[in-house]
Amino acid sequence: MTTISHSGPAITLSRVNLTLGRGASRVHILKDIDLDISRGEAFGVVGPSGSGKSTLLMVMAGLERADSGRIRVAGADLSALDEDALARFRGRTIGIVFQSFHLIPTLTALENVAMPLELAGVADATKRAREELVAVGLEDRLRHYPTELSGGEQQRVAIARAVAPDPAILLADEPTGNLDEDTGQQIIELLFDIQIRRGTTLVLVTHDAALAMRCRRIARLRSGRIDGVDAR
Repeated sequence: MTTISHSGPAITLSRVNLTLGRGASRVHILKDIDLDISRGEAFGVVGPSGSGKSTLLMVMAGLERADSGRIRVAGADLSALDEDALARFRGRTIGIVFQSFHLIPTLTALENVAMPLELAGVADATKRAREELVAVGLEDRLRHYPTELSGGEQQRVAIARAVAPDPAILLADEPTGNLDEDTGQQIIELLFDIQIRRGTTLVLVTHDAALAMRCRRIARLRSGRIDGVDAR
């Protein structure tokens, strides 16, 4: 079993490079990325479209493998893990919230949250899933399917699913991108409340500079390179 460290940075990237595609279509997405993110920190990533923000988040999650460099998450070297070990580690350590929700349409809200817990062998998966949905204000929507929920409600389900395993790290990729302004603000308040209340490390990718300013530090990404890291 991969050991999770409770000391040192939450996430460290050292000289990380990633290219995608082949031949003439090969693109150098991430270029010599060096980054340290502290435990319990709210950390923003901003930059223009195509700068590599979402890819950077996927590398942190181990969903994309870097070509070179080292990625350490909660003390584990992701490059040293095979796909099965990486999947187990991610399930215990990292919660991910996407722009497009990624809920399973044939499962209810309760089932969407409980399923990853069941796959991880959690004995009280349904009970815990219900508690997480109540915590995000969906106690009356447990038996509803995604198509019966508003966009904001779907994102709340996605957040409940991401935090149900009590991960040390929460990665959010444009979590308000498909929501109207008021609903998006509610989702952001929920994410920061979770980050503060649970002491979770939150890495937030956003195009919204005002939203990024809520983070303690902000990395500016441009053309696959870190253009600077600003402290709030």
